[in-house]
Amino acid sequence: MKTKLALTTAIALSAMTTTATDNELRWITLDPGHFHAALVQKFMYPRVNPVVHVYAPEGPDVALHLKRIEGFNSRAEKPTKWREKVHTGKDFLERMIKERAGNVVVISGNNRKKTDYIYKTLDAGFNVFSDKPMAITPQAFPLLRKAFERAARKKVLLYDIMTERYEITSILLRELVNAPTVFGTLEKGTAEKPAVEMESVHYFFKEVAGKPLTRPPWFYDTRQQGEAIPDVGTHLVDLVQWQCFPEVTLDWRKDIKVHAARRWPTTMTPAQFKLSTGCDKYPDYFKKDIGPDGALNVFQNGDVTWSIKGVHAKVAALWGFQAPPGTGDTHYQIVRGSKADVVIRQGKEQNYKVALYVENKSGASADEFDKTLRAAVARIAAKWSGVDVKKAGAAWEIIIPDKYHVGHEAHFGQVAEKYLRCLGEGKMSAWEVPNMIAKYFVTTEAFRLSHAKKQGRDAGGAMDNSPRR
Repeated sequence: MKTKLALTTAIALSAMTTTATDNELRWITLDPGHFHAALVQKFMYPRVNPVVHVYAPEGPDVALHLKRIEGFNSRAEKPTKWREKVHTGKDFLERMIKERAGNVVVISGNNRKKTDYIYKTLDAGFNVFSDKPMAITPQAFPLLRKAFERAARKKVLLYDIMTERYEITSILLRELVNAPTVFGTLEKGTAEKPAVEMESVHYFFKEVAGKPLTRPPWFYDTRQQGEAIPDVGTHLVDLVQWQCFPEVTLDWRKDIKVHAARRWPTTMTPAQFKLSTGCDKYPDYFKKDIGPDGALNVFQNGDVTWSIKGVHAKVAALWGFQAPPGTGDTHYQIVRGSKADVVIRQGKEQNYKVALYVENKSGASADEFDKTLRAAVARIAAKWSGVDVKKAGAAWEIIIPDKYHVGHEAHFGQVAEKYLRCLGEGKMSAWEVPNMIAKYFVTTEAFRLSHAKKQGRDAGGAMDNSPRR
């Protein structure tokens, strides 16, 4: 007997030619070049057919993707059961559209090609589940807007993978920022002291799924991967909107103003490049990025200052080659309210583990504020069992049980489950599409502004990319 969910899924996909049963979604992976394409398949999903068709050009990208999927299938604990059907050749995109082997296309790879892939796939009537970023330049932004228009006409869904919404500290920060008894109202801030500041530090060489990550050489070509703000910055801009303007529909033309942006490189030696990619030499497309010392300049550091409905925000995305022992990627954030500031820190004092704090500036005594904060946290704990609060010097730390720290890789499964629910309902929340467009306007406009004038030192010399507080 068909369930209500299965019936709504069938209705949502009725515009597509399909031979699948009504309660079955069939995934296609298009030209996988980023490890995120595999992480979407780290888990099995009840409504997704285990046969996944992969359409891609022949080469190392698709080979690495298949190796990662095989790793999930052969692991000792909860192995997956994916069966990959691979279709390679120069005409892979045309074949995918013609053969219609699935109804949901996962896109995670070379970002220079991604916007065009998205548009053509939607135009053919497929749903698209896309890794970020969906556009990396101002030239790609109009095509992305057209893609959303096309999705609406074709009655299919385009959704990007915003894993940071599922990080527990980001969730609890959102809860506290929207608790007026504690936080008050969001400050407007200024360009010099924004109401929201965020900084994310990442590293090129790391482990994924317990193994050293081999990156494709083009990952370090920002013309293909995207620069700092159009790439990682997509997550940060999304968090500002999602946390501080929850379920508010934003108009990119009226509500968003981008004020300033910068870019600067991280240098990478030939030895580091080989360690990360397995390549003995730089491909020819890097010629203009190689300095006099033979090091590669990768423009994966940047920041942008903008305002949303008059509220000033600033985010920075920074990259190093490899984290020092005992450390890893870090995140810093502060949101300033009229009664309190809510802060995420992940530095030496926190043993490089993410921690969430609330700082009183309401004028109330410490005892009064403590009582108010504990009442708010008790309400949050009704949803997130075990969440508590303790005094931490002049501030208060939110105690988060370890069970909620599931890790970045697990968040891909959570986003996929969210997208599957949207497919089942045949729609997304009304604010999602306008806010995706607003987000990509900020990131691509940041690219334009950072290239409008000479930034920092010449490309031949690296600038400091250490975390800024």
